[in-house]
Amino acid sequence: MDLGLNNKSALVTGASRGLGKAIAAALSAEGAKVAICARDTARLEAAAKEVGAIAFSADLSQPGAADSVLQQATDKLGGIDILVVNTGGPPAGGFAAISGDAWRAAFEGLWMSAVDLIRGALPGMRQRRWGRIMIVTSVSAKEPLPNLMISNALRPGLHGLVNALSREVAGEGVTVNAIMPGYTLTERIRELGIDEREAAAQIPARRMGRPEEFAALAAFLASEQAGYISGQAVACDGGFLGAI
Repeated sequence: MDLGLNNKSALVTGASRGLGKAIAAALSAEGAKVAICARDTARLEAAAKEVGAIAFSADLSQPGAADSVLQQATDKLGGIDILVVNTGGPPAGGFAAISGDAWRAAFEGLWMSAVDLIRGALPGMRQRRWGRIMIVTSVSAKEPLPNLMISNALRPGLHGLVNALSREVAGEGVTVNAIMPGYTLTERIRELGIDEREAAAQIPARRMGRPEEFAALAAFLASEQAGYISGQAVACDGGFLGAI
């Protein structure tokens, strides 16, 4: 299937590894011009070379960083048609272990970075009357996961943003969706100390997902064919949410 992405311009954040990198690779394979950003410059540049993208190093939790990345990407690509907001997962921990500073940092990194990126990219999409916005959240936005208090608390609000914004811009050719990974084989899983076999036992598919499977969902939602899909939170989780 031709997804109609040839020469479309995409910005994928948090794309030096894991899900973001897989999404960037999928969009590039479909012919899109792709820019990626992340904090780790060396890893980011290696990822850009691997997937055929241009790289902009940035910490999007810092004030003004989103505007800078968007301006650089727009200058290089001529505009942003597809925006994939992917932020690294916030630190693990239960409520008692999380400080006020940690909550504020997570809000800036998880929430305000998404708002700032969308505010910067949306006017051009509206002007061109074509755009695709996706926010990578988590199944924790629908069903809390153990020891992930910050993610459990903040990600559901992003779904509210997706729902409300999609209604404002649907008539202008812009779609807004959330995409929810379940247990997927990325570096994040290892960092959280999740046992692959124990996780797989909870999943109807009886295995964890692969990053490229999640990326395929993102690529489809970026496509011409997905122009009537908006305001949704779509899971790629092997049936995990449906089994709870």
